[in-house]
Amino acid sequence: MAGLGRGVVSTGLLDAKAMKTTLHSLARFRYLASLMGVPEPTTVATAAVRQASNGPAFLASVRSLGLNVALLSGDEEAEAAGYGVIAGIEDAKGIVGDLGGGSLELARVENGKVLERESFPLGVLRLSLIREIGEGELRKEVKKLFKPKGWMDFGKGLPFYLVGGSWRSLARIHMYMARYPLPIVHHYAMAGTAPASLVRAIARLDRNLLKENNIVTGARYPTMVDAAALLWEIRRLLQPSAYIVSATGLREGLHYRQLSDSEKSLDPLIEAARAEGELHGRFPGHGDLLDRWISPLFSQDSSSDRRLRLAACLLGDIGWAANPDFRAERGLEVALHGNWLGIDARGRAMIGQALFAAFGGGNERPAILRKLATEEELKCAQNWGLAIRLGQRLSGGVAAPLKQSGVSVSGDRLVLTIKGDVELLLGDAVERRLRQLGNAIGKAPEIGRT
Repeated sequence: MAGLGRGVVSTGLLDAKAMKTTLHSLARFRYLASLMGVPEPTTVATAAVRQASNGPAFLASVRSLGLNVALLSGDEEAEAAGYGVIAGIEDAKGIVGDLGGGSLELARVENGKVLERESFPLGVLRLSLIREIGEGELRKEVKKLFKPKGWMDFGKGLPFYLVGGSWRSLARIHMYMARYPLPIVHHYAMAGTAPASLVRAIARLDRNLLKENNIVTGARYPTMVDAAALLWEIRRLLQPSAYIVSATGLREGLHYRQLSDSEKSLDPLIEAARAEGELHGRFPGHGDLLDRWISPLFSQDSSSDRRLRLAACLLGDIGWAANPDFRAERGLEVALHGNWLGIDARGRAMIGQALFAAFGGGNERPAILRKLATEEELKCAQNWGLAIRLGQRLSGGVAAPLKQSGVSVSGDRLVLTIKGDVELLLGDAVERRLRQLGNAIGKAPEIGRT
């Protein structure tokens, strides 16, 4: 819709060529959706169509394709962006800013709800026109729009969540400058002072270099200066603690609003990890059982770390079909580059370290993980992985051996207790993995029988 937005800003009309291209894309979308068995896909129009004098004619053309398109108001657009962030970032609390071509939507989010929301005529394609009037003009305009309804007070000291292609591109530039090792923009966090460095960097970075490294597309680059300038004004007026990028926005928010309360309460990371584990593991339900089996060893874990540990257990059998020499790398890749929501870089690193150890990586710390989490955090995750590795070897991936055994710490001992016929479950490999885990946590291994 960027082409449509550009036409509105310059002429008040949707650009004819862009309309034709968009209608073709929508017709293709409608056809493919029908082949996928989706009888009525959700279709919405946003600021560009709202603001254009020929917007109603465009909507009529869209409806003629068989798409029931809804024209969102500014408040509805802001609300959807807010719920999109809630859907993708655990415990989001702060201000969501969705920067499009024709408008900027703000929404305050807290406790899984979208509270205040508003749409402003500050789309990235309008910013250059404002700034051309004179130095300081953008600052005055943003303050004039934000102050009357309290936006300058809502977000002080809280994160500002960045939604929209222009701000994601700014984040990629920041990642490039910081030599950030993970090519995942979702949940990337920048310090509150980041806008100043971005404004300076964009003025001096080579455009071709950014394009060649797939950091910013040629079409997006012209908007970068203005997007950074707006972020700088938001820094001055709203005083956020940090900027957190969200790859989920309006589209995901529209879907999230349709979910039941029980569905909204589900943890996206845990549900995705469970689905991945069921798809690629050998036996259904094994990950949850494995987490309960190892949990007595990690009673001091925080609630957030218990969540990561459960995700690691749910993924604890995904490497079984890989070449044995590459199982550790397989686990690391899934954790770091999987399409996970509700998790930051530290969380990815801890799950990655756990799976790396669970699949035979031993005590090694992959270099990329040391850039994303502390040594203490990685040590904790490694111990999860070694416990997972012991449980998998003992059980062979099935439930019964875990149900008739337990692992615990008693004083200076790591005790593996087995009920019934001990000799059928024990073996050199099990005892070796018990010793390895004992050495890692500083406890002498012991086998108990009941």
